[in-house]
Amino acid sequence: MLDSSERFLNKLALRIIYYWKLRNRTEHLKWFFPCSDFEVDYESNENASIVYAALAIDKELQPDKLKRQISVINGKLLVHFEAVEARFLRASFSAFVDVLTLATKTIEQFGHGTEL
Repeated sequence: MLDSSERFLNKLALRIIYYWKLRNRTEHLKWFFPCSDFEVDYESNENASIVYAALAIDKELQPDKLKRQISVINGKLLVHFEAVEARFLRASFSAFVDVLTLATKTIEQFGHGTEL
């Protein structure tokens, strides 16, 4: 018969094996919160590229928990997010939209023909 410490160690070993198997089985599901592609039409590659430059400079603080892909195609800014948790997706998307709004308003205010 097993004493209490041996039973505890057996239960602990079984839990470790269970979580290890669960982790390996769900490894492909790591990026559980994809965000539909976000598209903003600037109607010119120049304006879309300016906004892209403003947004691309900020790298994600936790790249192991959130992915962001940005591209410019035919005057449109295309963005795709994926995160391991909804809270990372929400925080990153919110900050992204803030900078996107600021860059767009700057182009509207000081755009075409304005010299610096």
